[in-house]
Amino acid sequence: MKLTIVIEKDSSGYFAYCPELEGCISQGDTLEEAIANIKEAVELYLETLTPEEFEEIKRKKVFTSAIEVQVA
Repeated sequence: MKLTIVIEKDSSGYFAYCPELEGCISQGDTLEEAIANIKEAVELYLETLTPEEFEEIKRKKVFTSAIEVQVA
């Protein structure tokens, strides 16, 4: 199963979350650690779902894109 993750760097390290799974977040001191931690969090999150909830997640679509804007 492929899901989207978003990773943001801040002064404390890296913060990661999965938009398809509300409240599924993690963090890490390094990018690699944050990726490993969010992967584990996603796996654990999915284990808690009922079959109906899992089917709903499979139908959910999240799109990502980059945009360019002019800044004054």
